[in-house]
Amino acid sequence: MTRLPAASLALATALALLPDLQAAPKVGLRLVAEGLTSPLSLTSLPDGQHLVVDQVGQVRLIDAGGRLVEQPVLDWSGRLSPLNKGAFDERGLLDIALHPDFTANRRVFLTYTAPKGASAPADWDSTLRLSEFTLPAGGSVAIDPASEKIHLEINEPFSNHNSGRMAFGPDGHLYLSVGDGGSANDQGKRPGTGNGQNLWTHLGKVLRLDVSTAGRYRVPADNPFADGKEALPEIWAYGLRNPWGMSFDRGGTRELFLADVGQNLFEEVNIITRGGNYGWFLREGFHGFSAKSPNTPPEPGVREGVRGEPLIDPILEYKHTVPKKDPEAIGISITGGYVYRGRALPELTGRYVFGDWSRNWALPQGVLLAASRPSDGPGRWGLEILEVEGPGVGAYITGFGEDKDGELYVLTNQSNGLRPGGGKVWKLVPAKP
Repeated sequence: MTRLPAASLALATALALLPDLQAAPKVGLRLVAEGLTSPLSLTSLPDGQHLVVDQVGQVRLIDAGGRLVEQPVLDWSGRLSPLNKGAFDERGLLDIALHPDFTANRRVFLTYTAPKGASAPADWDSTLRLSEFTLPAGGSVAIDPASEKIHLEINEPFSNHNSGRMAFGPDGHLYLSVGDGGSANDQGKRPGTGNGQNLWTHLGKVLRLDVSTAGRYRVPADNPFADGKEALPEIWAYGLRNPWGMSFDRGGTRELFLADVGQNLFEEVNIITRGGNYGWFLREGFHGFSAKSPNTPPEPGVREGVRGEPLIDPILEYKHTVPKKDPEAIGISITGGYVYRGRALPELTGRYVFGDWSRNWALPQGVLLAASRPSDGPGRWGLEILEVEGPGVGAYITGFGEDKDGELYVLTNQSNGLRPGGGKVWKLVPAKP
C-alpha cells in the first residue's frame, strides 16, 4: 500500500504554509491485529490484553501474545439499531471503558445505538444507550450478555453525531460525550433551536455520572447544575457538536481533552472544564458561526451564551478540506487521541497525539497529528503533522487506544464504510533508525 503522491505533496504544502505547524518527529506503526471491520476503541486489561470495540457490534480480545482471538468477547450486533452494511454509518457499538475498580468488580461499560425507544418521536432515528456489563470472576474474558444494566438512554433525532465517547476521571466518575443529534448546523427537527446551547437536552454535551454502585447512575453532588434548576443535572459541559475522542491526561493536572468534529470549515480540540460552554452552534473553532451562512464565519461572532457566560475557545483548530480545496487544510474529520505518557517515544511526552480520519472522503489518507502546549502560558497549542515511516498511514483513522503503560494504538479502516476485513489495530512505535 502506498500513499498517493498528491497526498504527500498536500501535507508538505500545509507544513510550509501554516505558521503554527512545527517540525514533526518521525514515527512508525507496527501492525497488532487485522481482520476487523471498523475498530473504534481500545482499552487495556490489567494483565496486558486488550479489548477492541468493532463498530458492527463485537468486542474483540487481543491476547497477551498480540493475537486477535477469533471468538468475540461479546457479540452485540443483534441489539444495535440497523446499520448501513458496507456503507458509511456513525451508529453502532461506539466505546468501551473499564470501571476504575475493574480488578475487583469486573464491571465494563459500553455505549451503542439501540433501536429507537418507545419514548422517541415517530420521525426520530435511534437511541444512544449507556450500559454496564460484568465479566465472570476468575479471569475469564467473556462479557455475559445477560448482565446488561442500562444506565442511560438518549433519543437521537438523526443517524449521525451520536458520539458516545467515555472516560473515567481521576475522581472515579464516568464522563460521557453526546453529539448534537445530527443533521447539519445543529438545526435538528426544529430549526433555530440548537441542541448544543439547550441546557434541557443531553444532546451536544459532556455528562458526568456517578456509577460507583451497580444499577442506574447517580448525579454527583458537585456537578455544576446538580440541583436541576437551570439545566439537566447530568451536564458537566456543553456547546459541542460531535465529540469523537475524549480522554484524561494520565499525567500533569489530569486535564480532560475532547476532539470535536467541525461543520464545514474547522476541526478543533478542547480542554473540558466544569460548566464550560464551548460555543456550538454559535461558534466553530475560534470563529463565529451562522447556520444561514456556514461557509462564511461572522467575525468576531458571538462571545457569550444565553446565560451571559463566556464561550470557551478551543486549544487549537485546523482547516477542513471541504468544501474548498485550501492548501492549508489538513483533513475532513478529527479523531481524538491521548496525551502521550509512554516511554517508547520520549519526544512526544506531554503532547496530545491524535489524527484526522482522512484528507479525502473517497481515499484512505488518514493523518497523524500532535499538539504541543505553548511554553509561555495559556494560549493556542502548536500543531504538528507526524511523519510516518514507510507507506504512511494509508487508511482512514477511526480511533485511538492507550494501554496500561501509556503507549498508544491507532485504529484504522481501509474503507470509508462498514466493509468486513479492512479494520486494523496498530501500535505507535519509534521509526527505524
